Amino acid sequence: MSGKGGLLHERINSMTICGDRGFNISNFGDCTSRFMRYLCRVLCAIFLLAGCGKQSNINDDAITFCSESNPTYFNPQLDTSSTTADASAHQLYDRLLEFNPTDGRIERGLASSWLVSNDGLTYTFQLQRDVAFHQTDYFTPTRTFNADDVIFSINRWRLASHPYHEVSGGIYPYFDSLGLDKTIKDVKRINGYRVEITLYTPDSAFLANLATDFSVILSQEYAQNLLEIGTPSKIDYYPIGTGPFKFSVYKQNQYIRYIRHPDYFLPTTGAEHLIFDITPKPSLRMAKLITGECDAIAFTSQSDLAVISERDDLTLLEKPGLNIGFWAFNTSKAPFDDPKVRRALVLAVDKTSLLEAVFLGQATRAKSLIPSASWAYQSDAPELGYNPVRARELLDEAGLPDSFTMDIWAMPVQRAYNPNAMKMAQLIKSYLNEIGITLNIISYDWNIFRENLTLGMHDSVLIGWNADNGDPDNFYRPLLTCDAIPSGTNRAMWCNKDFDALVQQALLTDNFEKRKQIYKQANELLFAQMPLMPIAHAYQYQALRSDITGMEINPFGGIGFDNVERMP
Repeated sequence: MSGKGGLLHERINSMTICGDRGFNISNFGDCTSRFMRYLCRVLCAIFLLAGCGKQSNINDDAITFCSESNPTYFNPQLDTSSTTADASAHQLYDRLLEFNPTDGRIERGLASSWLVSNDGLTYTFQLQRDVAFHQTDYFTPTRTFNADDVIFSINRWRLASHPYHEVSGGIYPYFDSLGLDKTIKDVKRINGYRVEITLYTPDSAFLANLATDFSVILSQEYAQNLLEIGTPSKIDYYPIGTGPFKFSVYKQNQYIRYIRHPDYFLPTTGAEHLIFDITPKPSLRMAKLITGECDAIAFTSQSDLAVISERDDLTLLEKPGLNIGFWAFNTSKAPFDDPKVRRALVLAVDKTSLLEAVFLGQATRAKSLIPSASWAYQSDAPELGYNPVRARELLDEAGLPDSFTMDIWAMPVQRAYNPNAMKMAQLIKSYLNEIGITLNIISYDWNIFRENLTLGMHDSVLIGWNADNGDPDNFYRPLLTCDAIPSGTNRAMWCNKDFDALVQQALLTDNFEKRKQIYKQANELLFAQMPLMPIAHAYQYQALRSDITGMEINPFGGIGFDNVERMP
């Protein structure tokens, strides 16, 4: 293993790579019209694939998914990136609880049942029996899943004194951002198949947090084995879980291969093999979908949606997204520590033009963090409109000169909540130029981009958030509380004790109406302080070939393939 996302374990030959076929785009005539530009782009990509056909390993017993990037780890405890979640959360692991992807209700996972005490402080979980861990070339388990695995998996991120806490960096961004290590008082083994978790204070979102992609259950036995031989970090790169697939091989920038877990504890109907074909360019992912190189693709371009809908051999799934795309200001830096400056920047930009140019009608306007699909949505939430004159006045009041220069960081990857951050940054640059601000657009490799964001090196950033559960706390707490700054999910680096108190107050009751009123107060505070500019709540799309069945959009987390197969 060399570096994050490096080569983990190689047991197969490299995939066939198609080389230069001597293609000349001039053969396709004029590429100046919008349609012809699109057609030429796809034809170029298809031609590069021509002659390759489906590789020998892609058959009726394998599903190939075109992913957009390399995972950082094969353990979602350590990373909030959807790339890591897609590659690991639902392929390799299970959780105590799961979300029903249709209605968001909490269902059984590795816990067969659970009880909550009247005071909301004690949770008792009865565990499933006869759940097998993966057997691989690098580990053979001697026992099935039990309470020790639950305790190990939670205590790893909860306790700084745990022998695995500092392994792979010692940062657990999701749990750290919620302060869950401060919420849990104790995790106790009642017997081999019963675990009791005690909290310091009631937390109405606690069960939902245990069902997120990040709350995976690892093998305590495997961890102990690695510790004894002095290679503990392998747990995050050579994964062992209980999920429907087991890890086979990863080749950076090329592919990840999985094999069906033959002893999976739940009934499944999926394929025997799963392949993640790592394809960063959206046009090439689309071409591979058309040629059949891939059965499904990640993050379909907005411009491709109509084409997919018109083709009989392709299917487009659609669902409202629990997400938010936003422009965050680094409030730990001057002059962005001044609410007047942040307000001026928001007033300077016409949000409508961003929605039209970047989302092409495939998103709704965001007034606050919370999308309309949530029970906590506030339809009358206050919102700033486009007013460049007032923006310049506020900048003058703040003492900011006409020659001021700032940076905006634009994601190098495509996300539903921002399908083209670079294009959005260019639009914002033109608006800020009108009020005398020069904007530099910055981007990096995705993993470096996120590392530098966590270090607070940015002035501002175009980024967003996909909810991991249906509870509104999953927006407010990880995105803007003080605890979320060191974990890296609070991109605004904003810490406001009054806001934190409101978020905490909302967790102490399970009464929806009371919580809704508390979140309304939180929205008013955010409107006054403006640590970020809410932009859009996007629809989620999944493009796949029409002979693929069993695939569905999960609004609460990463993609799963346990019941995905090809029709004969």
